[in-house]
Amino acid sequence: MAGDRSQRTACGKPDTRRRFLSRAAKVAAFGTVISTLAVARALAARRLIETMPPERDLALVSLHTGERLSITYARAGSYVPEALHEIDHVLRDWRTGEAVAMDRDLLDLLFALRRKVASMAPLEIISGYRSPKTNAQLSAESGGVAKRSLHMRGMAVDVRLPDRELALLHRAARELEAGGVGLYSKSGFIHVDTGRVRYWGT
Repeated sequence: MAGDRSQRTACGKPDTRRRFLSRAAKVAAFGTVISTLAVARALAARRLIETMPPERDLALVSLHTGERLSITYARAGSYVPEALHEIDHVLRDWRTGEAVAMDRDLLDLLFALRRKVASMAPLEIISGYRSPKTNAQLSAESGGVAKRSLHMRGMAVDVRLPDRELALLHRAARELEAGGVGLYSKSGFIHVDTGRVRYWGT
């Protein structure tokens, strides 16, 4: 019996090693994919930043609170803290009143998007930051809300422009290649975020 047990152990080692190497290869491949996506995202962000003028402004209106803001948030190539604070407030979770520091790349994305379609109208905000509580509630009510939405990290907004067709805005957002873009034609808005580049919706 001892000989049989020894033989099984010896025979099992190569199989165990193969499984280990297979898992290691999968982990390495996954890491490579993540690294590639991170590099692609960084390059997209860099391309966007390189086209930014040193002075940048945003005009926003929250459709839920009615708050309006037109403000210069970057001067001489640097962000203006007071302006960022005001933008964060307008983009807060209107259901709970909670606010976070929105991703500054997202603000530049909104600036670039508005400039690309040559709009002078304020961006109409349907949803900016979402607290985990709000996101969980919306996710439970609708399959279209991601449980780990980037809205919870201040990296996404749902938006539209009153003076531009939704199709034009959607196409312009995709052409920027600066993150995720979702089209919600029936609801009349697009989703933009600063996550990996991906597209969805109809």
